[in-house]
Amino acid sequence: MKKVIATLIAGLFATAAFAQTPAPATAKADAKEAKTAAKAEAKTAKAEAEAKKDVAVAKADEKAEKADAHAKATKTKAKAHAKAEKEAATTTAPATTK
Repeated sequence: MKKVIATLIAGLFATAAFAQTPAPATAKADAKEAKTAAKAEAKTAKAEAEAKKDVAVAKADEKAEKADAHAKATKTKAKAHAKAEKEAATTTAPATTK
């Protein structure tokens, strides 16, 4: 009977000690999960930076196109004004005949 009780007590202590040791697979899985999360966050940040860059380029292109359109409009207005002045000069000049 003493051997049975001694075996049961030894088993109790062994299971208690075994239950307190950390499981290495869990720590490794946690590290892998953290690494995966960090990679995903880096990808997201990179995509956001790329999107911001694309928006900035689009805005710059829009400003350049607007400036080109403005320059073209100014040139067209100047030509029209010059043509109108030329026509006005030819029509308002009296023809002098002697």
